[in-house]
Amino acid sequence: MTLDQTLELVSTLLQTVVIALLVFRKIYKTLPLFSSYLVWLFLAYGLGQILSRYPTAIYQRGFLAVSLVDSAFMFCVLVELSMSVLKPIRASLPRWTFLLIGGLFAILFAVVWHFARPSGVGQWNWATQNLIRSDIASSMMRIVFFLAVAGFSQLLSIGWRDRELQIATGLGFYALVGLSVTLLHMNQGADNPNQYHLLDEVASGSYIFSLAYWIMSFAQKVPERREFTPQMQNFLLAIAGQARSTRLAMTPSSEFKRDKNTH
Repeated sequence: MTLDQTLELVSTLLQTVVIALLVFRKIYKTLPLFSSYLVWLFLAYGLGQILSRYPTAIYQRGFLAVSLVDSAFMFCVLVELSMSVLKPIRASLPRWTFLLIGGLFAILFAVVWHFARPSGVGQWNWATQNLIRSDIASSMMRIVFFLAVAGFSQLLSIGWRDRELQIATGLGFYALVGLSVTLLHMNQGADNPNQYHLLDEVASGSYIFSLAYWIMSFAQKVPERREFTPQMQNFLLAIAGQARSTRLAMTPSSEFKRDKNTH
């Protein structure tokens, strides 16, 4: 059995165990999009195997479509995780908070997509270039999310035993390694196929590491979620209040009266 086959087998087995733990620990009830995303990854691998049997042009376009769906799926997962992080005060936040968070992620994705033109990307065709830019933007969203949650963990009263930080750690680590591999691919080109493929195996290994970390994490019971610190509660509620005031200021007077009467 080759190293590639071994990595594929181990990855498939670990994915199965993670999905089983999501069901056993009933994590799918609180984080349905993340749970669905792992199932999607499981199915996407099979779809990739089918596409590999077609001519290169069809495979590349099909793989681009799968990658774009993956990026859109990850976008929704990050919004879901963000709302889960805000769970202690979610009842006090406006119903459209998830739209605000989604807008911030969309801006981040658009900015990274615009500037994601690493050295050497011009040597690839249109489909591959857009695939690379999509991967870079998606990886940056995951890395920024992990850094934000980990960096503000004290204020958010969240620790390494909380599901949100566990998931963010796995996503962030895999994204960081994947982004590094992509940039190294761009610098070295495809002139040395052995080194090029070795980097792909490193990326696969990082995903296996994330899966193993999730298995160890999800096998344990999660503690009761702590409340935010008073400073963080006041900060988040102040932002929500300011956003609401801005929305009402932009609302026509008739709609403002109707909104006021409903409250």
